[in-house]
Amino acid sequence: MLKRILSISGRPGLFRLVNQGKNMLIVESLQNGKRMPAYATDKVVSLGDIAIYTEDEDMPLGNVFQAIKEKTDGKTVDVKALGNDAAIRAYFKEILPTFDEDRVYTNDIKKVFSWYNLLIEAGITEFVSNEEASDEEKA
Repeated sequence: MLKRILSISGRPGLFRLVNQGKNMLIVESLQNGKRMPAYATDKVVSLGDIAIYTEDEDMPLGNVFQAIKEKTDGKTVDVKALGNDAAIRAYFKEILPTFDEDRVYTNDIKKVFSWYNLLIEAGITEFVSNEEASDEEKA
């Protein structure tokens, strides 16, 4: 599911991949549904390709979103209510206890919470596909 959700550098929010054209992607904003092109010169990253550094191995972003969903019972995270950077990092440590505190910055954590909130508000609540979940259970 997260493979089709994109972050485009220089543009606020998240986008859903709608179609591909020659040298561009057609994307749709999750906030307002507006469609626009993303050109080959834009830095486009799929959320399915992002992982968070941990002390063991990198944790896929979908698994992090799933852990946030379980912690918040599917509600959004109010980052401002958490307070200062230390409080935000402490809250994230409750969600992902093994995250690498040296390589994961507070801005990264805020962005993860922001993306999670955007996905929840857009009605996207399935962060880990069934195939990925069954692979993890086997491991």
